[in-house]
Amino acid sequence: MVATDEDLAAPPAEQPVRTWPWIVLGVLIVLVLGSVARYLEDTVPALAKGTSLEKFAAAVEYPIYAIALGLIGNVVVYVTGLRERIADAVFTEFFIKTGLVLLGASINLSLIVKAAGPAIAQAVLLISSVFLITWYLGGLLGLDEKLRALLSAAVSICGVSAAIAAAGAVRAKREQLAYAASLVIIFALPSIFLLPWLADLLGLSPAVAGAWIGGNIDTTAAVTAAGAIAGEQTLQIATIVKATQNALIGIVAVALTAWFAFKVEKNADAPRPGLRQLWDRFPKFVLGFIAASAIGTWYVGTVSAAEGKAHIAVINDLRTWFLILAFVSIGLQLRVSALREAGWRPVAVFGGATIANLAIGLGLASILFAGFTA
Repeated sequence: MVATDEDLAAPPAEQPVRTWPWIVLGVLIVLVLGSVARYLEDTVPALAKGTSLEKFAAAVEYPIYAIALGLIGNVVVYVTGLRERIADAVFTEFFIKTGLVLLGASINLSLIVKAAGPAIAQAVLLISSVFLITWYLGGLLGLDEKLRALLSAAVSICGVSAAIAAAGAVRAKREQLAYAASLVIIFALPSIFLLPWLADLLGLSPAVAGAWIGGNIDTTAAVTAAGAIAGEQTLQIATIVKATQNALIGIVAVALTAWFAFKVEKNADAPRPGLRQLWDRFPKFVLGFIAASAIGTWYVGTVSAAEGKAHIAVINDLRTWFLILAFVSIGLQLRVSALREAGWRPVAVFGGATIANLAIGLGLASILFAGFTA
């Protein structure tokens, strides 16, 4: 099984020495596992084509393969005594933050402008209400403040990316980030099929269905998959709404940084945190994310559509690689005891918040995108 904190509490026979050979070995392990995850993502759908598992295989995304392989690798390196030796080679934060900066390049601000009014209104109202509901439920069930922040950001904004931004802002534990990421994936996968089916059952227009899907499914890739199932126009609106929510990651990160610096972790005997401390805790990659979005939008407007699409595709592929390596690293660093100690309460909070998100999102989409045409 995966090592527990209790296992690690026992004094080791010999303290492992972390040297360059171990770091190189650790990097190679992460790269190999990441390559296998990418291979599975590319080949499993093709192998399943024409079978009863075709849609399921097509919907399984690289985070699932990467985290699963990371967990398998976790068991292997623990059993072989390598996990602590290669710990310095698992550059989780670097992989994550680089991937998110590259994500910014693919968010074209001109696309958002096409549906700016309703998309921004829905994003602000939905994020605010669902974040507060999740935060309240987390407090009601006594969750740790940092885990509350991660779950609230993940449900209300855009899943794993928002949880990562929140983790940087509040300095959450890696185990808490892994838990939040796992819940996002577990809830997002069935949503890919459930929401298009419900949209058809409810007779929603393509625009309303797209706004509902884009505002509720917690990962951009899953939104794309669900939108593609529902139809081209639905996919376009879903993409705009999700991109709008993604663009608000930075605002939420700033708010969480300030809240935790000045309120949650304030020591009554210590001096009030200054702006310097607030800046030190602000996740700097958010600035790179915003800059990449602005540069990408400008660049795409200066070249032909085909050339811009080709270059953005290269950036997206590079982003996928970094995020795969990040999820593999998260799996390698996971400690079972932290998840076991969290228990059923985070699942209840995430599930309750997801139901609220679906209901509020449907109402807002039906009002804001009624009669909307692309």
